[in-house]
Amino acid sequence: MTEAFDPGPLFDVASEPGDRTWTLVLARDLRHAPALVWAALTEPGQLAEWAPFVADRDLGEPGDATLTMVDGDIREDLPATVIRAEPPRLLEYTWGDDRLRWELEPIPGGTRLTLRHVVTDPDLIPKVAAGWHLCLVVAERLLDGERIGPVRGMDAMNYGWQDLHDAYAKRLADQ
Repeated sequence: MTEAFDPGPLFDVASEPGDRTWTLVLARDLRHAPALVWAALTEPGQLAEWAPFVADRDLGEPGDATLTMVDGDIREDLPATVIRAEPPRLLEYTWGDDRLRWELEPIPGGTRLTLRHVVTDPDLIPKVAAGWHLCLVVAERLLDGERIGPVRGMDAMNYGWQDLHDAYAKRLADQ
């Protein structure tokens, strides 16, 4: 798969400082309706095909969950809490120490997906951007009906993660 995998151009990206936190803002236009994108963001079976974690339940309802990070044979359970679930436009949850907010806006021909990922270390921003870039490319292919399987953990290095990291680091530094 690595030979045929093209991560495509960089997404719209920004970094916003907060009070001891930093927020990656990453936006991507998808050619799928918000309801389909919502399902990919919330249903455990779909998340398992593209996300860096597997979920123990549907994320479309508020409440506690466990999101298990997967890196090859290594699995790490992280507590999560779905704070807001307003289908098909807003999903917000904690993931370990991080906070993710997925905003879905209908646009002609699809959905504008905006992720706001709050972290506690600014050095993580380009790393997180590169990781979500790969995940969202895989998610879009899944929505297109082309299942290629998740790109997680160290395996991401085989799919252009380092180049994406460097490009996002440069773009964010130039802001």
